[in-house]
Amino acid sequence: MLIESIGFAFIGLAVGAGALLLLPEYFPGARGLTVATALVAAMLGGLIAHYALGGRLPGVSLAVSAIGSVLLVSVLARPDRASQHPRGRHRHA
Repeated sequence: MLIESIGFAFIGLAVGAGALLLLPEYFPGARGLTVATALVAAMLGGLIAHYALGGRLPGVSLAVSAIGSVLLVSVLARPDRASQHPRGRHRHA
């Protein structure tokens, strides 16, 4: 369980950092909020999956952790507030 928890934490940090590096204009709020949301979502999703599966399938728990983290970080994305996003400008003209 300890190694899985470390894996969940790495997944959360990777998702949060990846979101900020790949799409920084979509996250105008605090950067710490994005990383913290990804980390907490990965830990919680992974722990729930671990206990639901009885600890038998650690790969599935890691996958659920990643999916939950990505989904909750996507809630924070604000593409309508992206200042340098060329595809969204035509909607407000």
